Amino acid sequence: MFNIQKDLFSQNHTLIVGLYEGDIDQQMIYQTLDDHSSGQIAVYTKEGDLSPEYKEVSKYLPSGQFPLKRIYFLGLGDNKQLTRKRLKSAFGKLFKELQSDNITEVSIALDSFLSDNLKGNDCAQLITESMGTATYQLVHYKSDQPKKLSMIDSLTLISNDQEEDLLSSLEKGYSFSHGVNTARHLVHLPANMLTSTNMAKHAVSMADSYDFAVEILDKNQMEELGMGALLAVNQGSVEPPKMIVLKYQGLEKWGDVTALVGKGITYDTGGYSIKTKTGMPGMKGDMGGAAAVLGAMDIIGRLKPKQNVLAVIPSSDNMISGAAFKPDDVITSLSGRTIEVLNTDAEGRLALADGVTYAKQLGAERIINVATLTGGVVTALGSWMTGAMTNNKDFFEAVQKSSEAVDEPIWQLPYNEDYQEQVRKSSIADLNNSPTRKAHPIMGGAFVGEFAEETPWVHLDIAGTSMAEASHDLGPKGPTGVMARTLSQYILTRS
Repeated sequence: MFNIQKDLFSQNHTLIVGLYEGDIDQQMIYQTLDDHSSGQIAVYTKEGDLSPEYKEVSKYLPSGQFPLKRIYFLGLGDNKQLTRKRLKSAFGKLFKELQSDNITEVSIALDSFLSDNLKGNDCAQLITESMGTATYQLVHYKSDQPKKLSMIDSLTLISNDQEEDLLSSLEKGYSFSHGVNTARHLVHLPANMLTSTNMAKHAVSMADSYDFAVEILDKNQMEELGMGALLAVNQGSVEPPKMIVLKYQGLEKWGDVTALVGKGITYDTGGYSIKTKTGMPGMKGDMGGAAAVLGAMDIIGRLKPKQNVLAVIPSSDNMISGAAFKPDDVITSLSGRTIEVLNTDAEGRLALADGVTYAKQLGAERIINVATLTGGVVTALGSWMTGAMTNNKDFFEAVQKSSEAVDEPIWQLPYNEDYQEQVRKSSIADLNNSPTRKAHPIMGGAFVGEFAEETPWVHLDIAGTSMAEASHDLGPKGPTGVMARTLSQYILTRS
């Protein structure tokens, strides 16, 4: 699918060229192409048909003996202002247009995109990451099937850089996009099609593809182990719960383990603390944390870093029946700590409690948990920033650095004894699962933190960032696959 060539005219189909603002005629590749067009490209530029303005896509159809079928010029704006994020958005818009034009083979003049801030390998990774995420199409179940848009199946970079390095960067970008799209796909599936059992099957399939070790605990095994928090969430359901575990061993021995724990609530009615009729649609996406973890494992399986990674997904739906758990119930978690249930709609933190404890039992030395945990984080940070909490400054800073590298920003919320004391207030149990509406996203994270205890821990609340309200340059309206890249980037940077 990916190739590296040195000759600008080695392929005769579609060429992509970047244009910076300024002295366009001094940009070498532009000059070469203009010479081959006998000055026609310069005329088009003067007349405004080819523009260097940021994200402007201009198409040039050569005539005569020109050695290319078509050229797309992508405006990059000011060289000094072009960041990784801005370049990804520009590429995203370009690839969407190529898809609309039914283009399946392209060559990209890599040198035309380089700047003081962006080197060849950086650009190569961003190209394939943008290509994969921008052109992704969500499945649907309409009886009248629209025509499926084409995908690019051949991409050639025109560059004199080291071929092996560029190919590695292209593969990394493509792997990132594949992981993001895996997460998007899972979040998008209706809850009747993605039960806990179905999610477990997906994990098993992934294990087969990437040679992961896999363990799927069923309800009987959970009862034997004492996973009372996850089992309580499942009480009202006819669908059995699953504790899904994937192990990737990239080191010689199983140690120095990073655990990724994802909330896998496949549908959340709120239980007896029932959601409103407008609050319930969309709750099929309450397993966005699990999807992010599986997306990250997809990336890890493809890139095979030299690290040990444990993925743990406590999964169930949260339904109502005569057997469902209720406010005022007291349950016993896997850790042995008892919990007073004050809100059955605060079920995700109960599932995570057993997930985090099980990860520790399996040898986790540091834990990142991801969850669509609280509406409060949306109120606090909107849809542009993931909320975060931690008990370890150095660990958090490493995760934050990874999030910044892949343009998935996180914002640290406070976490200290004042907040911890709130979830420890109960006259009848060790903890309560919902002490107050005040600082709601912090209360949810603080509860999970009780089970991390002294283990370095970072909590990521993606309730606001897991869904896009409209189509954008890098994807469709709907699931974003957020945090799949951050989690995998963190693992990769440890290698």
